Amino acid sequence: MNNSATEQSLRTDLAAAYRLLERNGWSDQVFTHISVRLPMDEPAFLINQYGLLPEEISASNLVAIDVNGNKLDDSAPEVNPAGFTIHSAIHTHRHDAVCVMHTHTLAGMAVAALEEGLLPLNQTNMAFYERVAYYDYEGIPLDLEVRARIVAALGDRQCAILRNHGLLTVGRSVAEAYFFMYYLNQACEIQLEAMKTGRPLVIPSSQDCEFTARQFEHEHYHNESVELVWNAELRKLDRLDPSFRN
Repeated sequence: MNNSATEQSLRTDLAAAYRLLERNGWSDQVFTHISVRLPMDEPAFLINQYGLLPEEISASNLVAIDVNGNKLDDSAPEVNPAGFTIHSAIHTHRHDAVCVMHTHTLAGMAVAALEEGLLPLNQTNMAFYERVAYYDYEGIPLDLEVRARIVAALGDRQCAILRNHGLLTVGRSVAEAYFFMYYLNQACEIQLEAMKTGRPLVIPSSQDCEFTARQFEHEHYHNESVELVWNAELRKLDRLDPSFRN
């Protein structure tokens, strides 16, 4: 993340992520949430107003809140309580997690229900080989006591499958968290499509899977890919509906 990022630029990127969530078919009505940490001495972050659809979110109507649940603007609307639990936990303990993205996509929820989790069935899936954390289901995360267990399960990984729930990614920027979510969800879709055939599944050797994952992780390749994808998505949003910038 660029340390000189301003609150306005973070607001704009976060609003863009919500609009892309809607356009990608990842929306769960008003129950999907993405957050971005603000550049402040004390940990605080931006998140959506509870009750707004992703298509209604813009840079100006995001809510700033600290990790203790205090809104930085007393007149601000409420935020999703379960969303607050998840995002405050990660923003408090993972200083590299500038953006936290959580979705309830159909593919993500389906793979989250499988005992074997995500399988390295395709090149896309191999990017996540042995790099996805798993957090066991404990009910709707309303109790703040679960925050420590969420953080412990995530560890230092950037992607997680919340069992019987959905997907979660973290990034050093909104762009990176979105990039991980796009391809993690696509990996889940690929797995489900392969399983639908009812045919035996071919899983490459662990050596080939690890080699491919490291190729994806190559710093220059990864950073360039994130930047190219994000800039392309912003251009698309600006063509279709630039109101996310308002």
